[in-house]
Amino acid sequence: MGILWLMKDTLKPTLLVIDDDPAVRGLFQTALESAGYRVLIAESGQHSLNLLSHCTVDVILADSLMPGGDGLELIPRLRVAQPNSKIIALSGGAAEGDGPNEMKPLGADDILKKPCSFYALLDAITAQLKPVARK
Repeated sequence: MGILWLMKDTLKPTLLVIDDDPAVRGLFQTALESAGYRVLIAESGQHSLNLLSHCTVDVILADSLMPGGDGLELIPRLRVAQPNSKIIALSGGAAEGDGPNEMKPLGADDILKKPCSFYALLDAITAQLKPVARK
């Protein structure tokens, strides 16, 4: 039974949530695990890169504004560390200037404006996990 459970758990898509706010990390982790995902959390860009050197993830949810200036600068580094992972940047709003205009060229696959509904978050993750149609 233990091996079967472990195999089933490894089949779940793995998400990495990067946010400097412990309340946001906890909320995302609880909500996304209840939705059936395996969730890893990191409180900084450096912590996320350390995790990614040991783990492969399907989708990265990255806060785009964190102390230490590692929000927007982190997206290209995530793209290099995990080229096959999808990156959803979480934009906090007006304090971030152009937001979406800056994040897509840096390597974000999608941008969500915080705060967002749980359903919007799930829709964005689901869209990123869909296989690419081949022509």
